Amino acid sequence: MAAIVYFAKQSEDPQVIVYKFGDDPAGLARTLTMDKASRTSQPGDGEADYTFLKASRKINAVYSESNTWPERGMSVS
Repeated sequence: MAAIVYFAKQSEDPQVIVYKFGDDPAGLARTLTMDKASRTSQPGDGEADYTFLKASRKINAVYSESNTWPERGMSVS
């Protein structure tokens, strides 16, 4: 079974970035907050499920490759 997650940057300040994410690109209903210094994230709704982990890992992977935080993206597996 395939899994897909979409994400898009919602806001950014010097310490954190807030991303919206979900399995439907037209309705990104959840948020995660990424700490820029530690590169750790927290789910906005407190639910650290597979979709949250997939989005967080992809955001970190893109940052590792490009040294810039992505504006948007997706992960498929």
